[in-house]
Amino acid sequence: MLLETITKFIGDMGIVNLDYKSGIMIVVALFLLYLAIKKGFEPLLLIPIAFGMLLSNLPGSGIFINHAVITSSEELSDVGLLTIFYILKPILPSLIFLGVGAMTDFGPLIANPKSLLLGAAAQFGIFLAFFAAIFLGFNAQEASSIGIIGGADGPTAIYLTQKLAPALLGAVAVAAYSYMALVPVIQPPIMKLLTTKKERMIKMEQLRNVSQKEKILFPIAVTVIVVLLLPAAAPLIGLLMLGNLFKECGKTLRLSDTASNAMINIVTIMLGLAVGASAQGPTFLVKETILIIILGVFAFAGGTAAGVLLAKLMNAVTGGKINPLIGSAGVSAVPMAARVSQKVGQAENPSNFLLMHAMGPNVAGVIGSAVAASVMLSMFGGY
Repeated sequence: MLLETITKFIGDMGIVNLDYKSGIMIVVALFLLYLAIKKGFEPLLLIPIAFGMLLSNLPGSGIFINHAVITSSEELSDVGLLTIFYILKPILPSLIFLGVGAMTDFGPLIANPKSLLLGAAAQFGIFLAFFAAIFLGFNAQEASSIGIIGGADGPTAIYLTQKLAPALLGAVAVAAYSYMALVPVIQPPIMKLLTTKKERMIKMEQLRNVSQKEKILFPIAVTVIVVLLLPAAAPLIGLLMLGNLFKECGKTLRLSDTASNAMINIVTIMLGLAVGASAQGPTFLVKETILIIILGVFAFAGGTAAGVLLAKLMNAVTGGKINPLIGSAGVSAVPMAARVSQKVGQAENPSNFLLMHAMGPNVAGVIGSAVAASVMLSMFGGY
């Protein structure tokens, strides 16, 4: 009896059941933790994702069961904590958008409506990767989910993928969030390649002051216009703008504070752990995942380049009044992309302050990525 107990104990040890794919993912998780903690690459995103990845690849923990189907409340205790977070993923992206809206100042976009064009241009990478994925043999639903990585918007990527290509959710979500966190690494080389030193040194005029009335009307108007054109955008755009209305109306400070602090922090932890947990070695380390990772970089680089190139064109048209670096902020990584524009610009000219100018395209990119996802969902969601 004692021998059987000892044998069973040894047989249940995780190290005995560790396969090489799970081992690789554990190393990847540790590397992501290193980037987050040592290098400071968006730790709020990378740490929960990496730790979720670490936990789900340690064999025998039972903390995550991929593709679990829950048919009764009694089964919840058997599927693992992170599986429950994963099951909640349909509502988590919209709640993230509610919090983002409560933290976002659309003033720079309202003050300079032309920056909406830069936010739109940066979505070019989404459609570039879409057609590349089609060429590589993915169907339209899968290609849409892969392309949306180029928006550098994790919640939007999860929202679209769970509806169009749920089998790709783990790879798409990990790629989207990883590239969001690696914005400071990926964007600067592209920005410097496509601009001259003289362009990077351009100082822009101060933006005009935006009235509270404009800030209150903006989220209402955007919601009505966008949802009338694209009803599928309501869950993302609607909650994004509701959060912003909480912030700007001056009557719901408690709601704004909750959405922008406690709620979004809780949801970020849950979503990050669920995303990381879905990257289990046996299902994650396949050929399709490698293609998705490559196409994700392609999409993100394409969006960054398109934003910078349009900003260069706008600079030429305006006689040198627009610093092309702000075009890279048209991706939806708020406020990371805007900070990168500021950092690269200030490296060339220490007296240059591009942050507020870059925030216009940056917040436009949030709207743009949600609209792009809604277009794809409207086109391919019925198939």
